[in-house]
Amino acid sequence: MSLYALYPSLVRPLIFMLDPEKAHSLTIKLGKLLSRPPLLSLFSQQVEERPLEVMGLSFKNNLGLAAGMDKNGDAIDYLGALGFGHLELGTVTPRAQEGNPRPRMFRIKAAHGLINRMGFNNKGVDYLVRNLLSRNYDGVVGVSIGKNESTALDHALDDYLICLNKVYPHCDYVAVNISCPNTPGLTALQEAAPMEQLISGIKREQDKLAAASHRYVPLVVKIAPDLSETQLQIVCEICLKYKIDAISCTNTTTARDMISGMEHAGEWGGLSGRPLLNRSTEVLAKVHSFVGNELPLIGIGGIDGVVSAREKIQAGAQLLQLYSAFVYQGPQVIKDIVENL
Repeated sequence: MSLYALYPSLVRPLIFMLDPEKAHSLTIKLGKLLSRPPLLSLFSQQVEERPLEVMGLSFKNNLGLAAGMDKNGDAIDYLGALGFGHLELGTVTPRAQEGNPRPRMFRIKAAHGLINRMGFNNKGVDYLVRNLLSRNYDGVVGVSIGKNESTALDHALDDYLICLNKVYPHCDYVAVNISCPNTPGLTALQEAAPMEQLISGIKREQDKLAAASHRYVPLVVKIAPDLSETQLQIVCEICLKYKIDAISCTNTTTARDMISGMEHAGEWGGLSGRPLLNRSTEVLAKVHSFVGNELPLIGIGGIDGVVSAREKIQAGAQLLQLYSAFVYQGPQVIKDIVENL
């Protein structure tokens, strides 16, 4: 039995005695410590490789860590050593910001879900870049970028371009987060006019950076699970028009019908984990029906084992990401999914 197979019975009960955000912070601090040799080799996890190519990038396997776990890139080497095929860091903003008032993270234990309203709390893009420069992890690293809360929506593009320019030389792909429900007004960027303005501007900048550096870094757009079919179609049309490299389906949801009556169900913020599975997979399948094979899709939301991972692939995903399952099941879930998928 591996060390991480004991996580649900021995480690999780201790971690769950802590406030969720404190537990998260402790996890990242430990991950940073364990990123150093010789500790890294002792706490790494051997996962069989299942190589594939997506967006012109070579992945060791199709399972990645979703954005939100390591926003500042403090534990890249440890998280990479657990067997993920890729890591998505962030969401990062041009300037450091505290995010929303605490408490802002809640466990929905009965449903293996999480609600968070963190609000893009991060140490700023420059701090993340320093960690990108010092990493040893050789897997694919993406960076999710966003805007500062104090930046008006009509100036959002400025923030995205600052982040894009700073992370472009140091990561493998850039994810454009326009769907987090915890930054006021951000999801409005998924409406037709503001989205087209934002995406066209980011795409122009990507073209300039690629020409200047002779290196193409793909762009991914991450969308919400709460869009109507008409809104989804518009989003897909814009992504196709501007030749975005992939779409992530989906971010967290503001819906609560799946956890009605459960502890913390009334807290505002984005719901992730097992309760999100069906809705996020429905959106994934609908997006796939709109884009076909023209755009690769990343399936996120509720993946907690081989069955749910297969559902995402059957719905059209080429890559997968998880976060909440990592909290509830620990690193063993990575090995279980990759080697049995």
